[in-house]
Amino acid sequence: MLRVGLTGGLATGKTFVGRALANLGCHLLQADALGHAALEPGGGAYQGAIEAFGREILDDGGRIDRRRLGLRVFASPEDLARLNALVHPVVIAQQQTWFEELERRDPRAIGVVEAAILIETGSYRRFSKLILTVCEPDQQIERAMKRDGLSREEVLRRLDRQMPLDEKRRYADYVIDTSGDKAGTLDQVARLYALLRSHEP
Repeated sequence: MLRVGLTGGLATGKTFVGRALANLGCHLLQADALGHAALEPGGGAYQGAIEAFGREILDDGGRIDRRRLGLRVFASPEDLARLNALVHPVVIAQQQTWFEELERRDPRAIGVVEAAILIETGSYRRFSKLILTVCEPDQQIERAMKRDGLSREEVLRRLDRQMPLDEKRRYADYVIDTSGDKAGTLDQVARLYALLRSHEP
Protein backbone atom coordinates (compact mmCIF):
# COMPACT_ATOMS: atom_id res chain seq x y z
CA MET A 1 0.00 0.00 0.00
CA LEU A 2 1.16 3.52 -0.80
CA ARG A 3 0.77 6.11 1.99
CA VAL A 4 0.39 9.60 0.58
CA GLY A 5 0.14 12.93 2.39
CA LEU A 6 -1.80 15.79 0.83
CA THR A 7 -1.12 19.24 2.24
CA GLY A 8 -0.98 22.90 1.33
CA GLY A 9 -1.57 26.36 2.68
CA LEU A 10 -4.91 27.78 3.74
CA ALA A 11 -7.49 27.67 0.91
CA THR A 12 -5.11 26.32 -1.73
CA GLY A 13 -7.51 23.60 -2.91
CA LYS A 14 -6.48 20.58 -0.81
CA THR A 15 -10.05 19.33 -0.47
CA PHE A 16 -10.77 19.70 -4.20
CA VAL A 17 -7.61 17.78 -5.10
CA GLY A 18 -8.32 15.13 -2.47
CA ARG A 19 -11.81 14.50 -3.80
CA ALA A 20 -10.48 14.34 -7.35
CA LEU A 21 -7.96 11.69 -6.29
CA ALA A 22 -10.71 9.76 -4.53
CA ASN A 23 -12.83 9.86 -7.68
CA LEU A 24 -9.92 8.31 -9.58
CA GLY A 25 -9.58 5.44 -7.11
CA CYS A 26 -7.54 6.61 -4.12
CA HIS A 27 -8.81 6.16 -0.58
CA LEU A 28 -9.13 9.54 1.16
CA LEU A 29 -9.06 10.48 4.84
CA GLN A 30 -9.56 14.12 5.80
CA ALA A 31 -7.52 14.78 8.93
CA ASP A 32 -9.16 18.16 9.51
CA ALA A 33 -12.50 16.40 9.95
CA LEU A 34 -10.88 14.10 12.52
CA GLY A 35 -9.49 17.16 14.29
CA HIS A 36 -12.93 18.75 14.40
CA ALA A 37 -14.42 15.54 15.78
CA ALA A 38 -11.73 15.41 18.47
CA LEU A 39 -13.02 18.76 19.77
CA GLU A 40 -16.66 17.68 19.87
CA PRO A 41 -18.18 16.68 23.25
CA GLY A 42 -16.81 13.22 24.04
CA GLY A 43 -13.93 13.67 21.58
CA GLY A 44 -10.39 12.92 22.60
CA ALA A 45 -9.34 16.58 22.87
CA TYR A 46 -12.59 18.15 24.10
CA GLN A 47 -11.95 18.13 27.84
CA GLY A 48 -8.28 19.02 27.44
CA ALA A 49 -9.19 22.06 25.34
CA ILE A 50 -11.61 23.32 27.99
CA GLU A 51 -8.97 22.85 30.67
CA ALA A 52 -6.37 24.64 28.55
CA PHE A 53 -8.46 27.57 27.28
CA GLY A 54 -11.36 27.91 29.71
CA ARG A 55 -15.11 27.60 29.37
CA GLU A 56 -15.29 30.87 27.42
CA ILE A 57 -14.56 28.86 24.26
CA LEU A 58 -17.92 27.04 24.67
CA ASP A 59 -21.20 28.05 23.12
CA ASP A 60 -24.51 27.99 24.98
CA GLY A 61 -24.93 24.30 24.19
CA GLY A 62 -21.60 23.27 25.69
CA ARG A 63 -19.87 22.71 22.35
CA ILE A 64 -16.56 24.31 21.49
CA ASP A 65 -17.11 27.37 19.33
CA ARG A 66 -14.40 26.84 16.72
CA ARG A 67 -14.51 30.46 15.53
CA ARG A 68 -14.00 31.67 19.10
CA LEU A 69 -11.23 29.16 19.70
CA GLY A 70 -9.59 30.10 16.40
CA LEU A 71 -9.54 33.79 17.26
CA ARG A 72 -7.62 32.91 20.38
CA VAL A 73 -5.11 30.35 19.14
CA PHE A 74 -4.25 32.08 15.87
CA ALA A 75 -3.36 35.19 17.86
CA SER A 76 -0.84 33.28 19.96
CA PRO A 77 1.80 30.80 18.77
CA GLU A 78 1.92 29.33 22.28
CA ASP A 79 -1.84 28.72 22.39
CA LEU A 80 -1.79 27.24 18.89
CA ALA A 81 0.97 24.85 19.95
CA ARG A 82 -1.07 23.87 23.03
CA LEU A 83 -4.12 23.12 20.91
CA ASN A 84 -2.09 21.12 18.39
CA ALA A 85 -0.55 19.09 21.22
CA LEU A 86 -4.06 18.10 22.31
CA VAL A 87 -5.52 17.35 18.90
CA HIS A 88 -2.68 15.84 16.89
CA PRO A 89 -2.06 12.67 18.96
CA VAL A 90 -5.75 11.80 18.66
CA VAL A 91 -5.75 12.39 14.91
CA ILE A 92 -2.49 10.51 14.27
CA ALA A 93 -3.73 7.45 16.16
CA GLN A 94 -6.90 7.42 14.07
CA GLN A 95 -4.90 7.80 10.86
CA GLN A 96 -2.73 4.84 11.80
CA THR A 97 -5.78 2.67 12.50
CA TRP A 98 -7.28 3.72 9.17
CA PHE A 99 -4.11 2.83 7.26
CA GLU A 100 -3.87 -0.57 8.95
CA GLU A 101 -7.49 -1.41 8.13
CA LEU A 102 -7.09 -0.19 4.56
CA GLU A 103 -3.97 -2.29 4.02
CA ARG A 104 -5.76 -5.38 5.29
CA ARG A 105 -8.61 -4.80 2.86
CA ASP A 106 -6.52 -3.78 -0.14
CA PRO A 107 -2.71 -4.20 -0.04
CA ARG A 108 -2.46 -2.35 -3.39
CA ALA A 109 -4.43 0.68 -2.21
CA ILE A 110 -3.30 4.27 -2.42
CA GLY A 111 -4.25 5.85 0.90
CA VAL A 112 -4.29 9.66 0.92
CA VAL A 113 -4.45 11.72 4.12
CA GLU A 114 -5.43 15.35 3.56
CA ALA A 115 -4.11 17.60 6.35
CA ALA A 116 -3.24 21.28 6.64
CA ILE A 117 0.04 21.22 8.58
CA LEU A 118 1.75 17.91 7.78
CA ILE A 119 5.06 19.65 7.19
CA GLU A 120 4.96 22.01 10.17
CA THR A 121 4.32 19.13 12.59
CA GLY A 122 6.85 16.77 11.00
CA SER A 123 4.04 14.30 10.20
CA TYR A 124 5.03 14.31 6.54
CA ARG A 125 7.76 11.80 7.44
CA ARG A 126 5.12 9.12 7.97
CA PHE A 127 4.21 9.13 4.27
CA SER A 128 5.90 7.63 1.24
CA LYS A 129 4.90 10.55 -0.99
CA LEU A 130 3.85 14.13 -0.27
CA ILE A 131 1.57 16.24 -2.48
CA LEU A 132 1.45 20.02 -2.05
CA THR A 133 -1.33 22.26 -3.36
CA VAL A 134 -0.42 25.88 -4.14
CA CYS A 135 -2.02 28.99 -5.59
CA GLU A 136 -1.39 32.73 -5.66
CA PRO A 137 -1.41 34.51 -2.26
CA ASP A 138 -4.25 36.83 -3.29
CA GLN A 139 -6.31 33.78 -4.23
CA GLN A 140 -5.68 32.20 -0.82
CA ILE A 141 -6.95 35.29 0.94
CA GLU A 142 -9.98 35.69 -1.31
CA ARG A 143 -10.94 32.01 -1.14
CA ALA A 144 -10.55 31.79 2.65
CA MET A 145 -12.64 34.92 3.21
CA LYS A 146 -15.41 33.59 0.98
CA ARG A 147 -15.31 29.99 2.24
CA ASP A 148 -14.93 30.57 5.97
CA GLY A 149 -16.56 33.95 6.42
CA LEU A 150 -13.35 35.38 7.84
CA SER A 151 -12.14 38.95 7.69
CA ARG A 152 -9.00 39.76 5.74
CA GLU A 153 -7.18 40.32 9.03
CA GLU A 154 -8.23 36.90 10.35
CA VAL A 155 -7.02 35.22 7.18
CA LEU A 156 -3.68 37.01 7.29
CA ARG A 157 -3.26 36.02 10.95
CA ARG A 158 -3.80 32.37 10.04
CA LEU A 159 -1.42 32.57 7.11
CA ASP A 160 1.23 34.04 9.40
CA ARG A 161 1.05 30.85 11.48
CA GLN A 162 1.72 28.62 8.46
CA MET A 163 4.96 27.87 6.70
CA PRO A 164 5.22 29.85 3.42
CA LEU A 165 4.27 27.85 0.33
CA ASP A 166 7.67 28.42 -1.28
CA GLU A 167 9.31 26.78 1.72
CA LYS A 168 6.84 23.90 1.68
CA ARG A 169 7.76 23.14 -1.92
CA ARG A 170 11.13 21.84 -0.73
CA TYR A 171 9.39 18.96 1.05
CA ALA A 172 6.94 17.99 -1.67
CA ASP A 173 7.29 15.12 -4.13
CA TYR A 174 4.50 16.56 -6.27
CA VAL A 175 3.00 20.06 -6.58
CA ILE A 176 -0.51 20.79 -7.85
CA ASP A 177 -1.06 24.42 -8.82
CA THR A 178 -4.71 25.35 -8.37
CA SER A 179 -4.33 28.95 -9.54
CA GLY A 180 -6.06 28.22 -12.84
CA ASP A 181 -9.48 26.79 -13.63
CA LYS A 182 -10.83 23.53 -12.25
CA ALA A 183 -10.30 21.69 -15.54
CA GLY A 184 -6.59 22.52 -15.44
CA THR A 185 -6.33 21.32 -11.86
CA LEU A 186 -8.12 18.07 -12.72
CA ASP A 187 -5.68 17.47 -15.60
CA GLN A 188 -2.78 17.81 -13.15
CA VAL A 189 -4.48 15.42 -10.72
CA ALA A 190 -5.03 12.81 -13.45
CA ARG A 191 -1.35 12.89 -14.35
CA LEU A 192 -0.42 12.67 -10.69
CA TYR A 193 -2.69 9.66 -10.16
CA ALA A 194 -0.91 7.82 -12.97
CA LEU A 195 2.44 8.56 -11.28
CA LEU A 196 1.17 7.32 -7.91
CA ARG A 197 -0.06 4.12 -9.53
CA SER A 198 3.41 3.58 -10.97
CA HIS A 199 4.82 3.62 -7.42
CA GLU A 200 2.40 1.09 -5.95
CA PRO A 201 3.95 -2.01 -4.31
